[in-house]
Amino acid sequence: MLKVGLLGAGRIAGVHATAITTNPGSTLVAVSDINADAASRLAAQYGAEARTTDAILSDPAINAVLIATSTDTHSDLIERATGAGKAVLCEKPVDLSLARAQACQKIASKNGQPVMIGFNRRFDPNFAALKAALDAGEIGKPELLSITSFDPAPPPVAYIKVSGGLFRDMMIHDFDMANFLMGAAPETVSAVGTSIVDPAIGQAGDVDTAVVTLSYADGRIAVIKNSRRAVYGYDQRVELLGSEGLLQAQNMLENTVVKSTTAGVTGARPTYFFLERYMPAYAAEWAAFVTAVSTGADVPVTLNDGIAALAMAEAATQSARSGQPVSLTGILG
Repeated sequence: MLKVGLLGAGRIAGVHATAITTNPGSTLVAVSDINADAASRLAAQYGAEARTTDAILSDPAINAVLIATSTDTHSDLIERATGAGKAVLCEKPVDLSLARAQACQKIASKNGQPVMIGFNRRFDPNFAALKAALDAGEIGKPELLSITSFDPAPPPVAYIKVSGGLFRDMMIHDFDMANFLMGAAPETVSAVGTSIVDPAIGQAGDVDTAVVTLSYADGRIAVIKNSRRAVYGYDQRVELLGSEGLLQAQNMLENTVVKSTTAGVTGARPTYFFLERYMPAYAAEWAAFVTAVSTGADVPVTLNDGIAALAMAEAATQSARSGQPVSLTGILG
């Protein structure tokens, strides 16, 4: 039985608490947060204890931690947790700074504990089925990938200011999905971004609408489209054209009812937000982590995967500012 400490007590921590406590191979022992009241509430909800982070990391009975704190704390907590002999699942991204994330990777590697990065979309049943079909050779060689990821509404500007920007905070999921499906990182990253949804986002130094083109050494191409506003719901789609066919993962809808009348044909909207869309993915992600740690297998999403996606976000940020393609090799050094 994996005994788990949860670091963080915000919205995403609640999602992870559900995954931890509903998995038969894990139990939630303790929760910490800079807001002690929030930690107490979440711990009480799931039958755990509220403790300090130091107390969780120093408890030898806790053999794994899930890091769901603010991004600027991730690298430090990964280093401390692995140094304390604990397996780690950390929410994305690894850090706001690529250099800091790379330094963290070196320390975590020396500490020798498994570290998994929380790119939950790899575990979404629809995207996982698309990946399985691709790996089975059902469409031949992948040649052109298109990823659409539109939020229903932008987050508060206060969040934007500390998020690291759209490319590091939002599109980083799509960078990882591209690497997951294409099987390699791209050679160059070209990005264009603008702030047309909310001028305050632009005033905060970020963009809310962006398109990125990834170019691969063998000629393959991937295109990622992000927007902070899709008034009809949470739009999450993947389309992959191969040498022998096409794979598509469409939106999850609120229901499957289609109405056909003389006025036309109508159906339901996509689910409204990520909590509705990706809850099964979070559960599957945690199950994969528990299995890997319990059996000694490699975790399916590594710290190196997190660094690759962060490097692509850095490249996209630079490209959007300069108007020029950016070499990923140059970013990684």
